[in-house]
Amino acid sequence: MDPYWKHHTNKDRGRLDALGLSAREIGATKMIKVGPAGSSGLGNLKGVSKVAEIGLDCMEVEFTYGVRMDLKTAKDVGALAKEKGIILSVHAPYYINLASDEEEKFVASKKRILDTCERAHIMGAQNVTFHAGFYQKRTPEKTYQLIKTALTDLKKNVVRKRWRVRLCPEVTGKPSQFGSLEELLRLVQDTGCGLTVDFSHLYARQQGDIDYGRILDKLPKKFHAHFSGIEYGVKGERKHIRTTEKFFKPLAKELVGRDLDVTIVNESPSPYEDAVMMKKMIQTFQKKLEKKE
Repeated sequence: MDPYWKHHTNKDRGRLDALGLSAREIGATKMIKVGPAGSSGLGNLKGVSKVAEIGLDCMEVEFTYGVRMDLKTAKDVGALAKEKGIILSVHAPYYINLASDEEEKFVASKKRILDTCERAHIMGAQNVTFHAGFYQKRTPEKTYQLIKTALTDLKKNVVRKRWRVRLCPEVTGKPSQFGSLEELLRLVQDTGCGLTVDFSHLYARQQGDIDYGRILDKLPKKFHAHFSGIEYGVKGERKHIRTTEKFFKPLAKELVGRDLDVTIVNESPSPYEDAVMMKKMIQTFQKKLEKKE
């Protein structure tokens, strides 16, 4: 018997069988928030307004090529998001390597993360996501230890400054990069950090051989996530592409069947449109379960 059933009654099982859904779909919850990455060129203030207007729940502010937002703007964006009921997260710049041999790059990487954390705190954004580093010529274990040490120090800085943010290193899209799900779960255990589960990156790392149910079994109840369509090759991720209903459906079906508190940010080239599709699909699965309760 699926060990998941030990938490549920025969009545629950019968209800799910009638729906044609798996055992894991019993814990349907409305605590799945969906939104876009970035503002699609609108600017963050207009982006937050658009997210609210089209009925989405969250938005990821992107500092892709540098932390260029001043503190006043961060305050304004945070105030508007609070007024509109939009949950914010922030993506730190891509130029980060917490395992760099070069002291200048290592120090700059930590500064970029801390600058991001300061603005995230001012905005009221809890999750700060970033790509933690690269193996280069090191072993995975040596890389892990370097990144763990750096994260521990970053957390001390965050606590000292009383910033209410969570450091969330992201699952990366290539096996040659540091950031497998196993490595990040180990960091969570060893440092108390959060994590960003990029399901599309996982799909690319594993060459499309993915079982979302098994992945969700490993994750905490509350986590931050990314999703989009993904183009990949033998070396992993190539680029993010539009999100189709067919591609998202297996994950959506597993998510609504669990008692989760998740924010899912769409990173496709059309993140607003694709996030709307994702939210509608999740709501459809939730309504099916609610009708049977």
